[in-house]
Amino acid sequence: MLNLPDIVTKSEIDAYFRTISKNVKRIRIEKGMSQLEVALSIGQKSSGFYANAENYAHGKRFNLEHLLKLSILLNVDICDFFKPIDDL
Repeated sequence: MLNLPDIVTKSEIDAYFRTISKNVKRIRIEKGMSQLEVALSIGQKSSGFYANAENYAHGKRFNLEHLLKLSILLNVDICDFFKPIDDL
C-alpha cells in the first residue's frame, strides 16, 4: 500500500465550499433575486436544495454544472464564486 499524504484537510475543504456558498448568496442578493427564482432557473424543483447549498447546510454544495448555470443566470464570471471573502 502507498502511504500518501493528505493534500488538504477537512477544514480547508469546508472553508472552500463555504466561500463558494457565501459568494453565490452575496451575488444573488446583489442581483435582487430570490432563492426560489434562482433554484427554479437552474433546474431545481424547489428552493430546498438550493437554500441548503447556498448556506452549506447538511453537506449540500453546488457542483460545477450548478456554478456554470448560476454564472450565466447572474451574469457574472464563474471565477467570482471562488474569490476569497476578504478580497470583497
